[in-house]
Amino acid sequence: MGLTANAIVFDRLTKYYGKRRGLNELTLAIPEGSITAILGPNGAGKSTMMRIIAGMTVPDQGTVNVFGRQPGWERNHLIAYLPDRARWYGGHTVADALEWGERLLPGFNRDRAHQLVSDFKLDVELEVEGMSRGQEARLMLVLCLARDVPLLVLDEPFSGIDMISREQIVLSLIDAFSERKQTVLISTHEIGETESLFDYAVFIQDGRAVLCGEVEELRAQRGSIRDIYRQLFGD
Repeated sequence: MGLTANAIVFDRLTKYYGKRRGLNELTLAIPEGSITAILGPNGAGKSTMMRIIAGMTVPDQGTVNVFGRQPGWERNHLIAYLPDRARWYGGHTVADALEWGERLLPGFNRDRAHQLVSDFKLDVELEVEGMSRGQEARLMLVLCLARDVPLLVLDEPFSGIDMISREQIVLSLIDAFSERKQTVLISTHEIGETESLFDYAVFIQDGRAVLCGEVEELRAQRGSIRDIYRQLFGD
């Protein structure tokens, strides 16, 4: 597909947690306009990488540029970040969450949000505190996907969602991404159902990128993305 310009560039990025390196001189470029899979075993550094991109965590060494500038709160109008778990106020409903999104999230499209709520089979009167893990994951996806911003950063967006619902959501995502010019990063362990989403893939282990490339080229060289994952990390 000939991806050329880069949305995100890491140069020897290192993050310590005590004496352990969460990221170990990570050097990597994410193509602009790509839907990129960030893949690796637990503890590989995927969430740390995403939190740094979103300006939630500061690296100890090295640099990262997001659209040519360092990440931070002043860049958050460009990024929709979905963490691996959200916190909610008691008594708030899905409708309240949408109202909060419209007031506080740059680029929030209320009409799109309501369409996504319908697509993802959420009840607007449902209280968000005490929702199932799958319902919570779907609501967080709604709040991110409803935003017209250049970069979406989704950390394990399918965690807790059953296989049938994942397949339906992936189809909705394919439709959504085909209509917009956004760079999308998705970390996930649900490779089988989501592989059709991606046009670029990054495999991370021990805080380093061990393999990356356009999905079509990787498949031609080494097989499916799930097969490559197994080759690199086992089951």
